[in-house]
Amino acid sequence: MDFAVIGLGRFGSSVAKTLHQLGHNVLALDKDEHAVNAIMEHVTQAMQIDSTDPEALKAVGITNFDAVIVAIGVNIQESILTTLILKELGVKKVIAKAVDELQGKVLEKVGADMVVFPERDMGVRLAHTLCSPNVIDFLQLTPEYSVEEVVVPEKFDGKSLKDLDLRARFGVNVLLIRRDSELIISPAGETILRCGDILIVVGENRQLSRLEAFL
Repeated sequence: MDFAVIGLGRFGSSVAKTLHQLGHNVLALDKDEHAVNAIMEHVTQAMQIDSTDPEALKAVGITNFDAVIVAIGVNIQESILTTLILKELGVKKVIAKAVDELQGKVLEKVGADMVVFPERDMGVRLAHTLCSPNVIDFLQLTPEYSVEEVVVPEKFDGKSLKDLDLRARFGVNVLLIRRDSELIISPAGETILRCGDILIVVGENRQLSRLEAFL
């Protein structure tokens, strides 16, 4: 796939490099020459550009990309204007970074297909892992629901999912179990857990918090 990343701060650079490492074509854009030079060897192409100039965006063929990531961080006005211009030019998919809820709402209003909150989401994930040593990762799906990776504690060792009855007790569903290199998808109630297994569970945030406290 072909991607363009506008804004080469820490977030934008990380996205651009990772997409390129995964084998995709990546055009990295920023108005800062030093940022462009720093990433040049890690992407398909890097160019210095003013993303608020529609003609400059047209010149790089911005509408030919499968998705454009607007990773501009500090300058909120520039981020919003760039997103608006991209949609007006007819870019298929625009993913925009927001630093807070207000910016996110404005980005959605001007046409962003997806808004991401890297700092907020990382903060939420860190808080959950700090509060419970058994929580490995936490992914918020909606304001109410999330997916969580939890380590099976010693007190669960040898017990079946049916014995624990996590759905009835905590309102969460076990999607799969990761055991070393093995994946047990949609595990049956008779599945016996081992200490150190990884459970991927989904549920309401308040129910997940209850599960974390129990672990």
